[in-house]
Amino acid sequence: MLNTDVMLSAKTIFRFETPSNAEALSSLCRRLLLQQQETWQQLSEDYSSFASVQTRDIDCGTFHVQAQFNPHRIASTGADVTSHALRHRTCFLCVEHLPEPQKGILFQDTFLILCNPVPIFRQHFTVSSIAHVPQSFENNFESFLSLAKEISPDFSIFYNGPKCGASAPDHLHFQISPVNSIPVERDAVHCRTIVEQFHDVAVLTINDYGRLAIVIESANNDELRTWFFQLLRAWRAMANLSDEPNFNIIASYQNKAWRLIVFPRNKHRPDIFFQEERERIMISPAAVDMGGLLVTPREQDFLRVDAPLIKSIYNEVGMPESFLPKLLSRFHIV
Repeated sequence: MLNTDVMLSAKTIFRFETPSNAEALSSLCRRLLLQQQETWQQLSEDYSSFASVQTRDIDCGTFHVQAQFNPHRIASTGADVTSHALRHRTCFLCVEHLPEPQKGILFQDTFLILCNPVPIFRQHFTVSSIAHVPQSFENNFESFLSLAKEISPDFSIFYNGPKCGASAPDHLHFQISPVNSIPVERDAVHCRTIVEQFHDVAVLTINDYGRLAIVIESANNDELRTWFFQLLRAWRAMANLSDEPNFNIIASYQNKAWRLIVFPRNKHRPDIFFQEERERIMISPAAVDMGGLLVTPREQDFLRVDAPLIKSIYNEVGMPESFLPKLLSRFHIV
């Protein structure tokens, strides 16, 4: 039987404490990254390679997308997430399977904050559950909000549903990125329209965005929870679902309030992902991609992707704007 306490003591370089005199979690994350670059050769090499990652801006008319050519992300983009594959592979997020040099920050005694060895950002962290449990946002809502608050104001946090881009849907995890490094974070401030106000919860959308992005803002943790769980109940009822609906979430805590950006999903991968090689475009949209940073691990896809293709992918895997009013019509919050 594995001794998790022993493994954690070997893997933990910092333990985050919440008292006001403790070092901020954002500072601990930066210190962890510096330490890991000094002691973990693979991570150091991958971050050096990230410096040469290519990007290009694509004007889609009413919105912009940044494409990123990042060949090291091919394993994540192309991950086989079928039930059969998950049962027969070693979980790379379990503590006992982490590389020997990999260390982390213990958060709430239930999560380990790790440097992501295949970065999309100049500072990229994975927040992995110590227990091997499947992705579930509902069961970890409070931890998600707490982490968003603790890593503010320098970082954001995001979640990929098990059928929406998570390369390890069988192991609960979030990810951390520098705040405003995903385009939608800026668009959610400057290009938005208020839809409803439920007590202390504001519900907004982003104008002409090519896919539905629901922006939820509140300084009230309890009301935010009530509203979000009502959204999920209404969604389940409308779509006759028993499992968690498919969505991606990007969140931050700024000016003493949370902002959740929710992308409801219609499907996991676009049809073009499964085409024969000559026609294939290897894009598997997750929160980052839905947020306007389109990761392409193959150069031919990076060069081919254009505005019509992006609009087609968003239209296929996202939800139309008409989805939100239908959802809100089923609400029963008083």
